[in-house]
Amino acid sequence: MNASGPVSAGDDRSGAGTETRLIADRALACDGVVRLSGGPFGTVATYLPGERLTGVHADERAVEIAIVATLDRPLPQTADEVRGAVADLAGDRPVHVRIDDIIVEGS
Repeated sequence: MNASGPVSAGDDRSGAGTETRLIADRALACDGVVRLSGGPFGTVATYLPGERLTGVHADERAVEIAIVATLDRPLPQTADEVRGAVADLAGDRPVHVRIDDIIVEGS
């Protein structure tokens, strides 16, 4: 959220970039999330001026987040925490969390 209200995908001040970066940061801060993933073909991404943010795609219909998780807790709990962490940014859009890979600690 910025000073003038929620950041939307159509914001003139690089709103899409701000929104997707915030979503990425919040997802990465969740327990059980090791890193973001682009998916098997790198299709979960947001293209920003001069950069590609892998692991988050948000448009006016939905928010998609692809993660690599640990088995330190049940995977549904990790996905639920990620959904909850970005709920205010998603607004009315559904948040789809996909777990693309699992890292077993100590291996």
